[in-house]
Amino acid sequence: MSTDVVCLAEHDSPEQNGEDKLRVRKDLRCSVGDGAAFGMMVGLGETYLPAFVLAIGLGELIAGLIGSVPLVVGGLLQMVSPRAVRWLGSHKRWVVMCAAVQACMFLPLIAAACRGSITTGTVLLIASIYWGASLATGPAWNTWIGTLVPVRVRPRFFAARTRISQACVFCGFLVSGLLLQWASQRDFVLESFAILFGIAGMCRVVSVVMLACQSEPIPIPPKMQPHPYRRLFRELADGPGGRLLVFLVAVQAAVQISGPYFTPFMFKNLHHSYAEYVTLIAVAFLARILALPALGRLAHRMGAMRLLWLGAIGITPVSACWVFSQNFYWLLSTQIFSGVVWAAYELAFFLLFFESIPEEERTSLLTLFNLINTAAWVTGSLIGGAILYLMDTSFAGYLTLFALSSVARCGALWLLFRIPSMEVLSDTIGLRTIAVRPTGANLDAPVLPSMPDQVLEESPPPGPKETSAARTARAS
Repeated sequence: MSTDVVCLAEHDSPEQNGEDKLRVRKDLRCSVGDGAAFGMMVGLGETYLPAFVLAIGLGELIAGLIGSVPLVVGGLLQMVSPRAVRWLGSHKRWVVMCAAVQACMFLPLIAAACRGSITTGTVLLIASIYWGASLATGPAWNTWIGTLVPVRVRPRFFAARTRISQACVFCGFLVSGLLLQWASQRDFVLESFAILFGIAGMCRVVSVVMLACQSEPIPIPPKMQPHPYRRLFRELADGPGGRLLVFLVAVQAAVQISGPYFTPFMFKNLHHSYAEYVTLIAVAFLARILALPALGRLAHRMGAMRLLWLGAIGITPVSACWVFSQNFYWLLSTQIFSGVVWAAYELAFFLLFFESIPEEERTSLLTLFNLINTAAWVTGSLIGGAILYLMDTSFAGYLTLFALSSVARCGALWLLFRIPSMEVLSDTIGLRTIAVRPTGANLDAPVLPSMPDQVLEESPPPGPKETSAARTARAS
């Protein structure tokens, strides 16, 4: 799959000499290797951090907050990324350095698992540095990869890279769940976490090597000038993108009222095994991927804006479904539904939001978007944590969070009425899955170079020409 794209890249431009073609071929292969290793790290490591916090005895509230509160620290730390890139004179150096720091964060987790103890402050600090390094690579990597991948092959290449990375994420958390299930039956759980974190760290090291092996023909692209965040925010607020962002904040805050607390609920209240836990995660993740072709065809017929409505309405009752019944097979069907509607919501949002922004401003906007998005995550999780604390982390307290989250999501829907009708035309959208969450509300980031610079407002319904969403979903 990736080989075909690499071969096509060799013929992208007749002006390319043999040395340039070899460089492009090597860069694309290394980029695929980076995506695969990064995906394995996500599946093996970060996905199970809340479960590790529970296993080591830090309690249900910390297990919920560990997957959300450190995100805002990461969102703040990544704001230094543009200045750091200019100070280093290279996007590549900054990305490789941050990726190496992220890999090192698994070392204290391994030590804690071997020792059998860790303080709350320490684990929160580790997670905060992990997320700071992770989010700081995003905008710089998007600029860098845009200088490496020939324009002609970007749709196919990023679609192939996304599939490979997502497959590795899936394999990672599936293998982890099976190992933890085996270990739990032999009183070997903390030791198995040490093994998983060790493998996850090594996967990130492989990713760092793959990043370092890629070239950097243009260290600082001239078109990618820094844009003041205040001006970006003001311009965003005046257009449809600003209204979309307000809607995102409302939805994310509503979702995170309950989102971080499904893991402790499953382990401490429903007493699920690791096998049951990974099964529920796996079906939601697979549903997201498998639903994209049908969602693309649907978007081709109805448009991205209507798809956003469909996804937003669909995610509204998901958390409340956990209130009606805790039967495993009911939850299994709920997870499948959740994966489908989250895929629709995310696909439509990325199409509408980032393609309404000029190409040269997208990298700066991604930094601002990450900060606002993570702030919304943390706000919702703190509200949910406060409610759960006041209700003594009781069974009724969890059900209250799940119901309240659905009510808040329903309330956020009225913001969609304020967004003007908008249709976009684009090529394949590449995605980076940087965190997997139990109910399908994963943390994904768009690969900005896979989006061309064009947007149509108040456009008529798509005609015979295939829209971006259809190509995106079919490729994914």
